[in-house]
Amino acid sequence: MVSYPIVEIFHSVQGEGHHCGIPHVFVRFGNCNLRCEWCDTDFLTYEEKELDSIVEEVLTYNCDRVVFTGGEPAMQDLATIGRRLKEHGITLSIETNGSIPVDSIIDWICVSPKDQVYPNVTVKQITGDELKVVYCGQSLDMYDELRLGFDHHFLQPCYVESASVEQNGRDFQIVEQLVKDSHGWRLSLQTHKWMGVL
Repeated sequence: MVSYPIVEIFHSVQGEGHHCGIPHVFVRFGNCNLRCEWCDTDFLTYEEKELDSIVEEVLTYNCDRVVFTGGEPAMQDLATIGRRLKEHGITLSIETNGSIPVDSIIDWICVSPKDQVYPNVTVKQITGDELKVVYCGQSLDMYDELRLGFDHHFLQPCYVESASVEQNGRDFQIVEQLVKDSHGWRLSLQTHKWMGVL
C-alpha cells in the first residue's frame, strides 16, 4: 500500500495568494529539499499514513478543494494521491518552491521560489498559475523572466515569528511600497496568522 509522510491534514481558509479567503483542506507533507529560516513548518516531524487513510480523512470535510503543501510536496507521488482525490470531484492545488517539476494532475500551481536565499537552486517549474515571492530584500528584477510563465504575481512580506511587531511592520511597509512602485505585482499577506488560525 502507498504511504505518505504527513505532518498534518486540516480544514481552513486559504490565508494568502490568489485563493485567499476560500476554504481548502490542507495536506501538509513532511520533508523538504530546502531549509528556509522563516519556515513555520516542522517538516521533519511527520507520520507515515497510508493513502486510503489520507483520502478518508480529507473526505470528512465538506470541501472540494485540496492544497498540497509542506515541506516540499513535489517530492511526493502526487499522481497517485491526486487520482484518488479527483475521483471525488476534488480540485488540487500545490504550494511548491519550484525546484522539482510538478505532476500534471495538479489543477493550480503556486510557485514560491527560494532562489533569493538559495542562489544555487534552479527553479525548474517555470510555468504555473501563481508566482508568490517572499520578499527578503532581493531585487525584483531577478523574476522578470520567471514571471512570464505565470498569470498571477504576488509579493509577500517575510513574516518572522520571532521578530518584533515593529520589525515585521516595517517589512510590510516596504513591500507595500514595492507593490505600488513595481508594475504587475499584487500584495499577499498571511492573513491566517493574523486571525490565529492554521
